[in-house]
Formats: sequence, structure tokens, C-alpha cells
Amino acid sequence: MRFPQSIVLCLVFLLGGDLCVRAVEGEAEWRVVVGNYCLDCHDGLSAKGDLDLEGLLDAGEAGLHAGEWERVLRQLGARQMPPVGKDRPEDGEYEAAVASLTAELDANAAAGALWAGRTETLRRLTRTEYANCVRDLLGVEIDVSELLPADQSGHGFDNITVGDLSPALLERYISAAQKISRLAVGAPMGQPEGRTIRLAPDLTQEEHVEGLPLGTRGGALIRHTFPRDGEYEVQVLLTRDRNEMVEGLNGKHVLEFLLDGEQAAEFELSPPKGKQGHTHYDANLKARIAVEAGPRDLGVTFRKWPSSLEGTLREPYDAHFNYHRHPRLSPAIYQVTITGPFEDAGRGETPSRERIFGGRAAAEADDDGDGDGNDEVVAREVLAGLLRRAWRRDVGDGDVERVMPFFRDGLATGGSFDAGMEAALAAVLVSREFLFRTEPDPEGVAPGTAYRVSDEELASRLSFFLWSSLPDERLLDLAAAGKLHRPRVLAREVKRMLVDERAESLVTNFADQWLYLRNLDSITPDGRLFPGFDDNLRQAFRRETEWLFGTVVREDRSVLDLIGAEETYLNERLAKHYGIPRVYGTRFRRVALDGDEMRGGLLRQGSILTVTSYATRTSPVIRGHWILENLLGTPPPPPPPDVPNLEDTAVDDDLPMRERLAIHRENAACASCHDVMDPVGFALEHYDAVGRRRESERGMAIDATGSLPDGREFVGVEGLEAGVMNRPEIFVRTLAEKLLVFGLGRGVEPEDAPAIREIVRGSAREGYTFSSLVTAIVQSPLFTMRMTE
Repeated sequence: MRFPQSIVLCLVFLLGGDLCVRAVEGEAEWRVVVGNYCLDCHDGLSAKGDLDLEGLLDAGEAGLHAGEWERVLRQLGARQMPPVGKDRPEDGEYEAAVASLTAELDANAAAGALWAGRTETLRRLTRTEYANCVRDLLGVEIDVSELLPADQSGHGFDNITVGDLSPALLERYISAAQKISRLAVGAPMGQPEGRTIRLAPDLTQEEHVEGLPLGTRGGALIRHTFPRDGEYEVQVLLTRDRNEMVEGLNGKHVLEFLLDGEQAAEFELSPPKGKQGHTHYDANLKARIAVEAGPRDLGVTFRKWPSSLEGTLREPYDAHFNYHRHPRLSPAIYQVTITGPFEDAGRGETPSRERIFGGRAAAEADDDGDGDGNDEVVAREVLAGLLRRAWRRDVGDGDVERVMPFFRDGLATGGSFDAGMEAALAAVLVSREFLFRTEPDPEGVAPGTAYRVSDEELASRLSFFLWSSLPDERLLDLAAAGKLHRPRVLAREVKRMLVDERAESLVTNFADQWLYLRNLDSITPDGRLFPGFDDNLRQAFRRETEWLFGTVVREDRSVLDLIGAEETYLNERLAKHYGIPRVYGTRFRRVALDGDEMRGGLLRQGSILTVTSYATRTSPVIRGHWILENLLGTPPPPPPPDVPNLEDTAVDDDLPMRERLAIHRENAACASCHDVMDPVGFALEHYDAVGRRRESERGMAIDATGSLPDGREFVGVEGLEAGVMNRPEIFVRTLAEKLLVFGLGRGVEPEDAPAIREIVRGSAREGYTFSSLVTAIVQSPLFTMRMTE
């Protein structure tokens, strides 16, 4: 029963004691709603979720317990509380309560001590950041997964729990630094080194691979940095079945090695005579090729024989990667090994040497290993510039002198200037100032006080946020001049940095983690139920979503386009999977939609639909949880430890998913979370576990009726999208929080909420464009300031 504010109420309940709830004329709307609708569960006796709202109401204004009231505000704002089925406020009451509680919390935050939150004092670079820093510092591109282990995630991102450096991990960093410095300088190598690249086992290689010349099929395009001019051996192994027989070896085939698009070697393959030849058929698929030092594109592929275009267009896509279920029609490449150099022709001039020496200093060094003064002068000059970028601050003579002993040792041991520089670079790459980002508390600032971080620290925050890499010279110059913290300067730098190609890391690092795209590599749908799924489709899923997010960033579009996009990004493989005609070839391109395709925004994309499914079926539970967590910012609590999984309960497997989950929710311990998750996830039931559109399941029509936590019902993905877009500030707030977690390297706290609301309001004034959201973030106290311990 509801009562207007103009009446004084007293309701007496004789259930475990007397409870008096009052709504006094002139009382704040949020107090009225909490008093009328929340105390049945959150009084001092039951206090569900350890939240005693009765006690908090008695404590006075909301600012005295801001953290707890921020939790209440989020639940009221999402209409998640009171639960559906309980007595709930009308929309007008919700809106009034949210507005009044927001105003009071914001006013208290503005009047109180400034809050900025606290980041860790010492944070190690993630392996992605490490690779990007090496690229931008030395001009060397590395496959970091071959050198360093993956980082653990916290709060959804891997740059949170990176404070430690175990002895075993330090050994990996030392080994990586030695290899990278050798590649960068191009110093002579004691012996040839090798690298092996193994292709995904479920990769179909019957058609053209993007980046390779037209008229070829299968194989791979490998970006590899050759350390010196000389001869390198490239060897290929072909895929085999479980009996170690080469697959698909029917008829004549031509295998080609390509270096930067030009043919370097070719081999003719024909069906061998006898089993022994068939087993060891690829033992001699290797060639030595002359290569100039530096990054090169090595292509290993087969020549494609002509096929009927008309027949290709008529037939659906077939996966061919497994002898027993998806037999290969032609031979395919299993792995490629690059070894060398065998005949060393010199160090060569490479982009990395240009980046390090600038084309001048190296030429002035004697390179004779005599250790004369000129070697030292040049080394100091080179290292001073490198250290400023590597350590993200201005450096002095003392800083350079810390590294010079390594140069001298390398010079004496290796006998050349390059050997000395190789040793010095390795020392820089394992130095604390390079591997760790530090933000020490300044002296003389009281504990628990917000202070402005230095401009040098702000430059690192900004560059690692938007580029996952080092600040460039412009940022360092602005920091040295003490200008970077100015709001107009920050806004200008955000615009500049977002159009830089290094901002691609927002796609491959931030978005891949936020949207769970990294999970795609570990997803393998059941091959009997989904025989067309292969790695080609897996990577196409990833590309579609990355293109959507990247377009929003590059074109500075509204972030709401992530939900309501009216176009998508396809190649022929993905278009066939979706049933969209007239898209041919491996090249991805923007495709306008007329609505009938039921594609576009994140909720309609195969990547999201697949990572939120099981190997054999869809999961409204996982999909609902993903939406609540990543789009609405109100994830349900984790399940109690004694609650069984759906697979462990006695539920008939032949029942449709909706009926199975309804039985699961009969358990009261399950219902508290599933009543929120399941109705959201049901909206996506028209898409199967690999994102294909469907109208029925097990012969029964799909029921895609669902509801949002606020109780609003809808049908299908269109209704869900409309529900999200109807209150865009919730999605934008969630995205802002995810960006803050990624940018600051810490979780969001309730005390951050007033600043986050101001960020969302600032972005709203500019149509929620991506740059306006990022600018509001980096100008906020949460980004430019820090709390002392």
C-alpha cells in the first residue's frame, strides 16, 4: 500500500515486534520510498544483504553513510529493488527518489573533503603494455606471448593485480630483455636462433587468407623481425591425421614461400607412393632465403587452382579441418619454423636502429671496441634520450651513469660498440623504472588527503589509458613544462591521442577484455552440433566486434551506437554464417543493414552470443549476467556455495530452456539471482550458441519474452535494446566505470559515484561521443588526483 507525502503514517506490524514507518510532509522523496518499500527486508532485524536501512535512516543525512546509500541509489536507479513481485514504487516515485537521493549525495560530496580514490603506489607493466612499450621505445615488434606469461585479471582487467615480480617472472623478463635488445641493435649472434609458429588446429585452409596475394589459399602471413642481414631457413610441416598421415594430399599442389609479397621459394607436392612417403612427405619442405634485417612479412601458402564461382556462391560454407568429422580437401600448414641467420651478412639498417640511434650517433661511434672517449660520448647521448622515454620522466647525468657500467661491460666482452649498447638496453628493459609505474605519496600531505598527481605521473596515466604504452615526446614536454594538468590541454591531448594509431589498443586491450573477446580463443562449440564452426569463424567474430568498437573510437561517434548500430562489419565467412548475401572475399568491410538481418549492435553479434553460451547450448543465465555486468552495471551477487548448477539438478534435458530454468528457480536460494538474470537473457534466445538466428528449439517455437530488472517486459533483442536505450545514462555510466577501472588500475568504489555521475553528465552535453566521455574522465579528480594512504 502506498501513501502520499502529505500524510503522517504509522503502520503497526505484530510480527516479531512493533515497526513504525513514517512519511512526514516535506521529507525527502528518497526517504519516503525507502521507508515505504524497503524496510520489510532491510530493517534492523532481517537486514538482508547486511544492509540495515532502518539504522541508516535513523543516522541522519545520506552523506554520513555515503557508501551504503550509493548502493541503495544504484539499486533504485536500475529498479532492481524492491524485487519484482514485491510491492514497488510507481515510476514517478522511483524517479523522484533517485533524483532527491542523487542531489543529496552530490551536495554532500561537494561540501565535504575532496575524494579521488587511491591507486597502487607500484604497478608492473602487463605483458601487453610491455610489448607496446618495446615497440614505441625501440621499434621492435614482438609476440609477447612467446616471452612472458599471461597476467591474472581483477575487476575484469589484467592491469589490476600486477604489483609483484616473483623470481621466476624476473627470469622471464631478463631473458626477454636480452632477446629484444639483440633484435633492436642487430649485434652479431653466437648461433642461429629459431621461432616456431603453430596455426590453430581448427583453421580451415581451403580459401584465400587475408593479407596474402589473390590466387593463393590457406597458410599464414607472419610478421617476423629478422635481426641481421643473412640467410634464414624456413621450414613447413603439414597437418596430419591421428595416424600421422598428411591430410588432403590429393592431386598436385604448389606450396610457396613469400617475402614481403615476392616469391622466395616454391615446392611441388604430389601424392606420394607408399605409406612411408606419405608419413614423412613434408620432411624436405624447407628453404634458405636471403633476408635483409628488420621486420618482414613472411607468407607461407598454397597456389589456388581455379574453381567454379557459380558453384561457390551456391554452396553453404563448409569447415574442413578434421580428418574424421571435417576432412580436409587439400593439404594444410601445421607449423612454420624460422631459423637463422646461417650466413651472417651484417647488421643492416633497420627501423629499430633508426629509432635508437637516429641515423647519426651510431655512425659517430668507432665500433672497434677500443673503449675510447667517442664510444662513451655517443653511448651517453643515445641512452639519455632512451631513458627519458623508457622511464617516462626527465633524466640527468646521474641516471645515465647508472646504466653506463652495463655499456662498458658489453663493450669489453663483446668487443664492439653495438655489443655495449645491447647490454645497456637489456639493463634498461629490466630496470625498475621501466617495468613499474610508480606513484609515491608526496611528503607533508596528511593521510587520507587528495592531492594532484605530478604532470609526469599524469602523462603516464594518460598514455597507458589510451595507448597502453609510453608517453610520447609531446606528452613528456607538456609534463616537463607543467602544463599537462590544465583542462584545456588535457582535452586537446585526448583528441590528438584518440586519432593516433596507437589508440587501437583501446580496441585490442580494453574492449577485448570488457566484452570478453579474449575468451573466444578458449571457446570450442560441440563439433557434432555445430559442424561449421572453425577458427576462421572465431576470428571473424572477433573482427566484427573490434571493428564496431574501433569505428566508434575513430569516428568519435556516440557510444550508444555500440548498442543501436544500424550497420555491421563482415567478410564472406561471417556473412554466410549470418545468412547475409552479396558479401564476398576475406576482406572485412562495412555493410549497411535494413533491419531484416537482425544484426548490428553488440547484442546481435556472434562474438558476444558465443562467449555467453555453453559448448552445446545457449545460456540465458550467462547472457543475462553478462548484460547486467557489462551493460547495466548491476551484476547479481555470486551464488551461495551450496547452490547446484543447472546441470546438477534433476531437470529433464528435453524441456525447452525456459521451462528448465523455471524449475531451477523453484529453489528459493536460486531464485534471488535468477529472477533478475534469466528474464534479461531470454531476450537473446532467437540466437543459438554460435550466434545463428533461429525460430525454434527442439521443434518448439522460441519464446523470447523477457524483462528488465525494473519489471518492464519486452520481446526479443529489439525490446532489450530499446529498454537499454530508453535510459542511456545507465549504459554510459557502466562504460565510464569500465574505462575508469582500466585507466586507473583499480576497482570502482561507492565514493567514486558523484564524480562518475558528473562524467556522465558532461558527456551527455556532447551527445555521449566517445571523446567527450574520455575527456570527462581524464579531467575528473579521479584521474588527475590521488589519495594519500
